[in-house]
Formats: sequence, C-alpha cells, structure tokens
Amino acid sequence: MELADVLQMPGAQATTPEITVGEMWEAYLQWKETTIEETTFKVTFQTQFSNIIYGKIWNNQTKQHVQSDQSISDIRLSDGQNVMFAITNTTINRKTYFINELRLAFEYCKSKGMLVNPTTENPFVSDKFSAPAITTQQKYASKIVNGEEKQWHEVTDEKALEEDRRAFTKIECDIIIKAFYGSNKSHFAALIEFYFLTGCRTSEALALCWHDIDFERNLIRFNKSLGASTHKIKETKTGEARLFYFSDNSRLRELLIQLKGESLSNLCFPNKKGKYIPITSLQEAWRGFKKTRALADGTEKTYYYPGVVTQLVEEGVIGGYLPQYHTRHTYITLTAHANAHNNNALLHIATACGNSVDVILRHYLGVSESIQIVEAM
Repeated sequence: MELADVLQMPGAQATTPEITVGEMWEAYLQWKETTIEETTFKVTFQTQFSNIIYGKIWNNQTKQHVQSDQSISDIRLSDGQNVMFAITNTTINRKTYFINELRLAFEYCKSKGMLVNPTTENPFVSDKFSAPAITTQQKYASKIVNGEEKQWHEVTDEKALEEDRRAFTKIECDIIIKAFYGSNKSHFAALIEFYFLTGCRTSEALALCWHDIDFERNLIRFNKSLGASTHKIKETKTGEARLFYFSDNSRLRELLIQLKGESLSNLCFPNKKGKYIPITSLQEAWRGFKKTRALADGTEKTYYYPGVVTQLVEEGVIGGYLPQYHTRHTYITLTAHANAHNNNALLHIATACGNSVDVILRHYLGVSESIQIVEAM
C-alpha cells in the first residue's frame, strides 16, 4: 500500500496513477503498424525497441531473449526522473532514433486523450538525450548487438549504407567478381556481378523475376524488393518502379541471357532450391560468419569462416573492406565519372538507380569549385 493511500483524507477523491511507458508503447505500436513498411515495423519497433522497453536481452548461449531487470515498461510517465535515468542507462544503436519514437509515442497518446493527467510533461524531451557528434572512429567501431560484439560492417543499416558512398575501384570489382566465380560460393557469383553491373539495391535483385526483363527492348523493370526479415515481396525503397536499359553488346545482356537459358525458376537469382535467396546468406558469403560449436569436453569453440571479400582483404588483394551494398555505390561512382560531362547520361544513371542528378553531382562526383558561372544579365 502506498503512503499516499494511508494518509488520504476522508472524502478525498483517489488519484488515478498515470499510464506506464509500456502502456504508452503498446498503444503507439497499434497505430505505427499501419503507417510504416512491414519489415521496419517487425524488426525495429516490434522487436528491437520493444525488447529494450520490456528488458529482454539476447542470451548468446541459449540463442534466445531472456528477461532482465532492466525493464522500463512499468515506469509511469509522470515519473520523469526515473524515466530519464532508465533511458540514459540504456544501450542501443541509433539511440536518438529510439528516444524520438518514445517522444512521438507520448504525443500520440496525449492527442488521443490517453493520459490520466493532461499536465503530465513529455519525459522524453530533454537536452540530456541529445546525440553528441559522432567521430569517424566511433562510426566504424564495433557494436554490441543482442549481446554479441559485431564489426561495424556486420550491422545491417540500409540508411547508413546508402549514405556511406565509398566505392571499389574498377580493378577491385573485377577481382571480386572473379574471386566469387572461383570460390565455393560460386552460386552467388552471377548475382554479385549483376550488382556491379546495375547498381540496384540488394533486395531488388533478390526479388527480380524473368518477366521483369524485356530482352526485346533491352530493359529491366525494378518494381519490387524482398523483405529482409519477412521474406515477403514489397515495393521498392522509393515506392516507385524504374527502368534500367542495357545495350545489345553489353556484358549485362550476355549474363542475363546465359542465366535465363540455365534457369528452372521464375526467379532470376534463386537459391539452390529455387526459392528466394535470404539476404543473410548473401552477406555471409560476402563477409563471412562465426559459428560456435560444443566440444566433447563440454567447452565451446568459435570458428570463423571468412567470406570471399573478407578473404581478399586479408590477403591484401584489394585495398579494404566495404559491405556488399557498396556494389551500388561502385556502379554509380564509376559510371558517373565516366559520363561526368554528359548531363543526359547522368540523368539516365539517376533515373535507372532510383537516385537524383543532384545526389550524383554532390556526393558521387563532387561539385567543382573551379567551374565558371556565365552571367545572365
């Protein structure tokens, strides 16, 4: 029994406690699910953010989430001090994103009249939650994900990858493609080459079907993508379909005709069973993976299986490691530089890749400071 209940004066009306962080979050989830893409909702909101709120952490030995004593779900929104303390001590990637969603969740519940006390202040608005400037060293530092340390390039964040526009050289492209064809991951080789030849996003190629390719007009329709976690077909990242043209004598046409002649699936790039290739399988082939095995004496040993590109880096064959998504940046960079003085070509590249000429000029080519502006007046 609360002290306030004991000391309550006769005839006084009982004070109804404010809703909790968990109650706020559940109400927000019901609405949020109707406004965002299914994969984002499932991975980010329903899993990652919800696990933090309810104090569920990943146990690397049992390979499942377990309950901890770090739950913030039962804290009342009126208890701003405890909310701030709990959030400050929460470890999460993209913490600013998480806190902003909590702020929006509070405002949503307030707008729906769910708060008990209309004067309750939003506890998620504070300078203390402001994100400090991230240094390059911090950006590429290892991170803890589900209780396991991962290198920066092992953490999938498509938005960050889209903004990190570093690229391989033409020679490195050829080395990587050749290495895939000659490795035990050769069933991914044609797909990797396709990425370098088109600059399409990872999930777009995995969803590509033969009816999306018109060999009469020499074009590819990129009009859908594969959800990373749901394994369901969804729209492209921009929500728009786009056309990618190729020439009669291009390597891309040659590759596609060869694949179609060998294909027994309606998918252009199926796995060995004719189904969709999981993005995780592609990433493991590219970068490698770790696997822990139990030994006879009861101990565990972790084995490392390097990916094709990781091995090339370790052998010093290519200059450095970049995630598979950078095949896209490589295509745009190399093609844009080869056509830097052809505005029509740059417009074609931007349209074909679901980008803009402005982005290509600013982030792939760089704005020239030596250009002479012709006076109009």
